[in-house]
Amino acid sequence: MAAGIDKLSFYTPGLALDMVELAKARGDEPDKYTIGIGQSVQSVVPNYEDVVTMGVNAAKKILTADDIAAIDMLIFATESGVDNSKSAAVCAQKLLGLSPYIRTIEMKQACYAGTFGLMQAKDYVNLHPDKKVLVIAADIARYGLKTAGEVTQGAGAIAMVVSANPAIAEIEDDSVYMSQDVPDFWRPVAATTALVDGHLSTDIYKEMFLTLWTRYTEQQKLSLADFAGFAFHLPYTKMGKKALDQILDQATPEQQQFLQEQLAASQVYNRQVGNLYTGSVYLALLSLLQKGQIAAGQRLAVFSYGSGAEAELFSLKVQENFQSAIASQDVDGMLADRRQLSVSEYEDVFNSQLFDYQVDVTTAGPENTGLCQFVGWQNGHRQYKMS
Repeated sequence: MAAGIDKLSFYTPGLALDMVELAKARGDEPDKYTIGIGQSVQSVVPNYEDVVTMGVNAAKKILTADDIAAIDMLIFATESGVDNSKSAAVCAQKLLGLSPYIRTIEMKQACYAGTFGLMQAKDYVNLHPDKKVLVIAADIARYGLKTAGEVTQGAGAIAMVVSANPAIAEIEDDSVYMSQDVPDFWRPVAATTALVDGHLSTDIYKEMFLTLWTRYTEQQKLSLADFAGFAFHLPYTKMGKKALDQILDQATPEQQQFLQEQLAASQVYNRQVGNLYTGSVYLALLSLLQKGQIAAGQRLAVFSYGSGAEAELFSLKVQENFQSAIASQDVDGMLADRRQLSVSEYEDVFNSQLFDYQVDVTTAGPENTGLCQFVGWQNGHRQYKMS
């Protein structure tokens, strides 16, 4: 029996910042951001959005009544959790109208947790083929104004329904993984922004990919010629190129060109959104499926990385009707509809976040959007509504 990704959706807030404008405001050459980092636009989070609202808004796009009846578990992966005790999954369960008789859990390991959640979902469905698991990966990459990491901010959520006989992709039983204690990225409990050693993080990312690729090919007896493309974790799009360049010499010139074209296809959405941590690699996968040259039966490689550090490499087998299963995902339209902010407007939005639970306050989200919103704080509790 095959288990894998049956449905896949993406949501990002409706505000955006152009990286050329940010570069000019920070006194940098625009090419440093658009070419050196590989980012064009980043999503900006208003104070009436958080990981719960984004996750709910992503999942709402794909859940049917049949899905809701069959979902037996909700796994919520995030490193931008809204509470150190109560899981974002519990909040999302209620807002999505899921049964109270399901398991809900939040998972954290930097950008890697979404993949661990996906693997747990696969294993659960293999044991319970009549059930489904909803996996949400939602995050806000927040480094601070005028910091080195500012250009790699972003936000968004991926929702995946994992089931038997999936419509999009079967998850193969071929994972290789590793972890080690590395001080490349962290966020102390009291901090509202992340801390990062960018050069170390890049080095560890590349090192873990090369190590796992070597281990994977030795175990599976496969080569680059067996893959139709790669979905990389993309905190910024240039990172995927740095990883792939390490192994391109294992392919023929024709294969190299093809894989580079597929990589570019996988980067389209991430380039316009920025970093969404746990969901980044699956946004790259959605971009590859929609923008790349993909056919049913092909094998795709997925490389998931989370600072600190943990990584996993595995493959997906593309299913017969994958195109119709993702046809409703108008990511281009959603990105085009975002309101472009000036740099000063972006800075105001960045500074407007409501972190103080001791102050009762109400956000000013727009009405009649049909979206889930964070309403504000009341007696120390976060309040949500469907607007």
